[in-house]
Amino acid sequence: MLLTVIAFVVALGVLIAVHEYGHYRVAVACGVKVERFSVGFGKALLRWEPKRQHPGQQTEFVIGAFPFGGYVKMLDEREGPVAPEERHRAFNTQPLRSRAAIVAAGPIANLLLAVVLYTAVNWIGVQEPVATLARPVAGSIAESAGLKGGEHITRAGFDGDLTPVQSFEDLRWRMTRGALDGRDLTIEVAGEGGRPARELVLPLSRMEARDADPQMFRKIGVLAPLTRPEIGEVMKGSAAESAGLLKGDVVRAIGATAIIDGQQLREAIRASVDNGQPRTQAWQIERGGRPLTIDVKPEVREEGGAKVGRVGAYVGAPAEMVTVRQGVIDGIWRGVVRTWEVSALTVRMMGKMVIGEASIKNLSGPLTIADYAGKSASLGLTQYLVFLALISVSLGVLNLMPLPVLDGGHLMYYLWEGLTGKSVSDAWMERLQRGGVALLLVMMSVALFNDVTRLFG
Repeated sequence: MLLTVIAFVVALGVLIAVHEYGHYRVAVACGVKVERFSVGFGKALLRWEPKRQHPGQQTEFVIGAFPFGGYVKMLDEREGPVAPEERHRAFNTQPLRSRAAIVAAGPIANLLLAVVLYTAVNWIGVQEPVATLARPVAGSIAESAGLKGGEHITRAGFDGDLTPVQSFEDLRWRMTRGALDGRDLTIEVAGEGGRPARELVLPLSRMEARDADPQMFRKIGVLAPLTRPEIGEVMKGSAAESAGLLKGDVVRAIGATAIIDGQQLREAIRASVDNGQPRTQAWQIERGGRPLTIDVKPEVREEGGAKVGRVGAYVGAPAEMVTVRQGVIDGIWRGVVRTWEVSALTVRMMGKMVIGEASIKNLSGPLTIADYAGKSASLGLTQYLVFLALISVSLGVLNLMPLPVLDGGHLMYYLWEGLTGKSVSDAWMERLQRGGVALLLVMMSVALFNDVTRLFG
């Protein structure tokens, strides 16, 4: 719990500080006087004025008690009287291009931070599962395409443009893009025993996927990398303990079905329910090199409205891992590409939610972000940096949305001013601000409801 809180607060602090620094730095470069730079709201925990500041600046830096936001307060005639000798430093007196640049700088700073973070991860390297597939889900797209399990995927791509697949997570990312964009994914399977590599097409365009959730991957059929069908930690009082299963047991068959990998074993356990009742099955296992047969009766749990089997043990040995690391130039380029891909996918998902082609369940709020912050931090530095990069992209894209209370809304005002030569009237500005606040509150309420349902439902 403590790790989750610390990781969440650090993430908010970094992302907000970078966003506001973008506004601050461009404002100073444009000659606008910045009176206060604040990370957080409420009572000031820390405040200071650097002795050395840019000419004409007397900026007070503040860290507030509540880290859920920040702001850059600039000299502005709309917010109070401005001395005639300082009028040229007021935000509202600046040319249109300067005001637009200052507003856009915050979201752009977040996107640049994502590039830096993805680049750092590429340079440091991250341990990820090898792109060797477990047996696909029965009746899934992967099974229909000809995958049987055990295949090693070497390349994948869209529209005939195949590039090397570095890991299973890389493959999952491409599947996510294909499913949500409605594009078929071509994969290259490495040949075995001297046979040439072959290409298969996953027709993801037929899915009409609305949510990037576990059910989407069940429809695709590729849920996990290949793992040994080994029993891990056994929970006390569980069905596995009652049956006599031990940590280290390797499952070779359930009934007449041969088991070749951990994912297949998990699926067999899930399916061991008939009409809501558990089905006892004979498991053929290997323990210390000796074959044994054990009768296992799973527990029945409800998951997603369906009754599934559970044995109360970790199922499947850890997957084979590979270190994914890039060189200096490649790391930067891949950081830029990944930021662009995540940004484009975020924009498309937002557009689909607006027109009803994607579920609003995809909206996440602070509880989910805090949960993922803690989980990623517990997995190590690189996973936490990837999490920060993803949230930084989301923050940048969200702030560019044309909602009046966001940076994108102000850019829309400036676009109107540039096209008509007249600024938006105060009356219309007030109406639009009220509407924007209302819409943002609705979005926040939906996101919070999704958080509570996802975490406690």
